[in-house]
Amino acid sequence: MELVYWLIILLFFLVSFVGLIYPIIPGVLFLVGGFIVYGLLFSFEPFNWLFWSIQSLFVLLLFGADYLANLFGVKKFGGTKAGIWGSSIGLLVGPFIIPILGIIVGPFIGAVIAELLINKRGLNESLKVGVGSVVGFISSVITKGLIQLFMIVYFFLVVL
Repeated sequence: MELVYWLIILLFFLVSFVGLIYPIIPGVLFLVGGFIVYGLLFSFEPFNWLFWSIQSLFVLLLFGADYLANLFGVKKFGGTKAGIWGSSIGLLVGPFIIPILGIIVGPFIGAVIAELLINKRGLNESLKVGVGSVVGFISSVITKGLIQLFMIVYFFLVVL
């Protein structure tokens, strides 16, 4: 039965990484959910105040990394708030319209359309902002992936 419990916990962790690519999946909740499932199925005893403090800090970093990477990518390439909003909307909608590729194409198109329509920018400037949104998204995925990996490694160090 213990093997089944570990498979459930690992499934939670796996889904948290899927959430990096499909932002509609609340990856952070699945990651923390894996810790809670461990506590429910095994024991909460290994999780002291230091464990929860460190994990909480990294949860905050995950949220911050997502926002800051998108902001940095769009702003660095000359985008505005409209570009950031367009990129964010494209990030959520893109994967449903164009499976797999939509995760890259969605933020790009969203940022470009927002800059064209709302800020009345030229096509070249808008395309540059679209590239920035993709750079921001990829930076975010890498950063959040590393943070999540650290959180999981720390979890295993505490429980094993």
